[in-house]
Amino acid sequence: MKIRNLEHLLSENPYPGRGIMIGRTQDGKHAAVAYFIMGRSANSRNRIFKEDGEGIRTQAFDEAKLEDPSLIIYAPVRVLGTKTIITNGDQTDTVFEGLDRQMTFEQSLRSRRYEPDAPNYTPRISGVVHTGNDTFNYALSILKSADGNPASDLRYTYSYSPALPGEGRFISTYMGDGNPLPSFEGEPVRVEVGNDLDAMTQGLWNALNEDNKVSLFTRFINLHDGSYESRIVNKNR
Repeated sequence: MKIRNLEHLLSENPYPGRGIMIGRTQDGKHAAVAYFIMGRSANSRNRIFKEDGEGIRTQAFDEAKLEDPSLIIYAPVRVLGTKTIITNGDQTDTVFEGLDRQMTFEQSLRSRRYEPDAPNYTPRISGVVHTGNDTFNYALSILKSADGNPASDLRYTYSYSPALPGEGRFISTYMGDGNPLPSFEGEPVRVEVGNDLDAMTQGLWNALNEDNKVSLFTRFINLHDGSYESRIVNKNR
């Protein structure tokens, strides 16, 4: 698969929805993580990311305008020991609890399926990062309907071990805008990863569609000692 520039990829797509990127910095020293959310409705746009322990949560920017919180308020990022979990919904908790019970990433997601938001049937995308002793591997998952048919579930898991320096993989909920919204297709896209957290954060934020972007989270995890640096950008401030 040809390696892509994620900023260019995002700038060409007005509505990828929610997206996860996991990779390894070019110098090989850090795991790189990015997660963003976008919105078309007032309810989806009325959100911010907020730090929550070692992870983050979504939160209503204006509580008075919050409508249905069921699919928009959740913890996108949680940390369990040397594992960092990133998802686009409350399946973060499902994965966290499964891994805590010694289940695999794939096993943990067996109880979940796409979101109940007909006619879109938004895919659940999830990722897990394993770091420690200067090593790094990760996996990505997508749970989706069968080309928009809710009668059948499609489940894909992609594992990358060990993670290669200077590249990562990107997956999003949608291929682009539409009614209904077209689910992501194919394996996660191979993308370039640099060494500068702030440059990556600013580049991704600037690449997201100005009208639809809501929040962005990025993190570099030191593969030697597990320390990390994070950034949060919220459109609502």
